[in-house]
Amino acid sequence: MRPTLDPMLPVVIVGGGPAGLMAAEQLSAAGLPVHLFDAMPTVGRKFLLAGIGGLNLTHAEPLHRFQQRYGVAEPVCARWLQALSPQGVRDWAAGLGIETLVGSSQRVFPTDMKAAPLLRAWLQRLRHPVAGAPVAFHTRHRWDGTLERVDGVGYRLAFTTPHGFQTVQTPLVLLALGGGSWPTLGSDGAWLPWLARRGVPLQALRPANCGFDVAIGPDRGWSAVLASRHAGQPLKGVTLTFTDAQGEGFTQKGECVLTATGIEGSLVYAASARLRDTIAAQGQVTVMLNLKPDWTRERLLLALEAPWKGKTLTQILKGRVGLPPVAVALLQELLHRPPNKASAPTTRPSAERLADWVQALPVTLAAPRPLEEAISTAGGVALDGLTDDLMLKTLPGVFCAGEMLDWEAPTGGYLLTACLASGRVAGQGMVDYAHRRRVAVGE
Repeated sequence: MRPTLDPMLPVVIVGGGPAGLMAAEQLSAAGLPVHLFDAMPTVGRKFLLAGIGGLNLTHAEPLHRFQQRYGVAEPVCARWLQALSPQGVRDWAAGLGIETLVGSSQRVFPTDMKAAPLLRAWLQRLRHPVAGAPVAFHTRHRWDGTLERVDGVGYRLAFTTPHGFQTVQTPLVLLALGGGSWPTLGSDGAWLPWLARRGVPLQALRPANCGFDVAIGPDRGWSAVLASRHAGQPLKGVTLTFTDAQGEGFTQKGECVLTATGIEGSLVYAASARLRDTIAAQGQVTVMLNLKPDWTRERLLLALEAPWKGKTLTQILKGRVGLPPVAVALLQELLHRPPNKASAPTTRPSAERLADWVQALPVTLAAPRPLEEAISTAGGVALDGLTDDLMLKTLPGVFCAGEMLDWEAPTGGYLLTACLASGRVAGQGMVDYAHRRRVAVGE
């Protein structure tokens, strides 16, 4: 039997990610019955994927440093964090029975490192709150972009479902549709032209927290040998340095990973916004990798200048310098495939040149990886098209939250914290709007 759905609903949320769920929690606590629609069979799918290697909820660094991670969007995101701070995220998780710990990198995780128990507890509380109104979930309901004004009511929305086409009307809408990364989990960016037709100011989606393809001379990507033998292997404890298109320097130590076509990993993600924008402005960018940042140049030269006694370059770099095989392979790849192949060395490089390459290995990046491969996206609904409580200025009663807004942050708990915080801001804004407009059950 086809399930029936009341055509007139008090509150509609489209999107069951962290932002949509947090907004639902605010509305539920205020006594407003929420109907949450999601295109996928279950909600929180990207949230669960993010927790596969350990759910990084937030970060324990001081708040003023935390806020700076949002770049040009810092003033707006800082307001969101007033509603739900990093410590507030930990307190919220504790309220769900999920204790947290601070790792050596100051990242905050559930003590069991898993996302599923937290999501289960959260959904249980939303469906069966101790106080407030329950949240009704409608999965496999894909919004088709319909958002029509209905005089005296609010908006009409339409969904394609396993049981056919269904429409609802509501005075309050929250769109929490995600960006354009991981489309198989529901964040496909299909909403951009739909909102553009409604006059919503938008910025094109761009990959964020993404890998990059390398360029070596006229060629794109690593050699087949390096890619087949070392793709997926990490370069640990290296330092990445470059100058962006505005002439500002970046230097950070961390870990990156070789891919079949370039590099990715937390160190690259920390710089990805500036790398992406510099490539857009200049066509490419060259970063310097210090493979032995904890060694002085004098110590390195001493190891390289000592008699080799018949040893190969690989043996010297592994044995004396202590480089792992992946770092040795990378150095030799670039040493023998320079931008000008005619300059490839035919004799053993000098100790000075080798020291330069070990501690300032030039890697030219030509392009970010495609949008669908990115961990997150920049672009989306322009922040200046929203009120402080995240209602669209052109569509009263329609709110937006989460990754579909035009902000970005590196990995490390900053993304999830801001998504949750924006959901709380939007949820509270909807509660306030409902009270002002007397939008409530039976009114």
